[in-house]
Amino acid sequence: MMTAEPNRLSLSLAEIIRGRRSVRRLSDRPVAREHILAMLEAARWAPSPHGRQPWRFVVLTRAEVKHTLAAAMGEEWRRQLALDGQDAATIDTRVRKSYERMTSAPVVLLPCLYTVNLDVYPDEARNAAEITMAVQSLGCAIQNMLLTAYALGLDCGWMCAPLFCPETVTAALDLDPALIPHALITVGYAAVEPVRRERLPLEALIVRFD
Repeated sequence: MMTAEPNRLSLSLAEIIRGRRSVRRLSDRPVAREHILAMLEAARWAPSPHGRQPWRFVVLTRAEVKHTLAAAMGEEWRRQLALDGQDAATIDTRVRKSYERMTSAPVVLLPCLYTVNLDVYPDEARNAAEITMAVQSLGCAIQNMLLTAYALGLDCGWMCAPLFCPETVTAALDLDPALIPHALITVGYAAVEPVRRERLPLEALIVRFD
């Protein structure tokens, strides 16, 4: 079990980028409000199409709200897993672990896509490209949050579950229907060191250099 305060304030940007990791098990240690705000402040400086900043964020810290959301999402996931043909025991285990992961995190952030202010074109192809740009920028905002959290000694887990049940999330939290929840970020202090996956070598990623 981890007990020491992570000391990352002296890290370089490159070290923060390489050090950031995905942590599934977080301790129940509270996260300071100023740390949450610092993450969101970093997010709002992400690049965005036409400078429209097509993102909004939901912050959950209260246990009852996290339980409400996790329960609603769990029911929908249970239905989807049954459609996949998974057996009852497997479904119970997967839904329970997801529920525990969401409700045990001190903070849950939900980055939402907000497309109201995007440009509108007369053709479908350009409208689709506009949405893609907005989604890309939302990813940049999330990365800014993750890097800031790591620099502050926190760790996060990036869950994509809201993509599979956006209406469920919106209804459970009584959000504006114009908001499209795209991710669920658990935030806290690592309870155990995560197992990190190997990265592909750079030469395998560059498909053309001139």
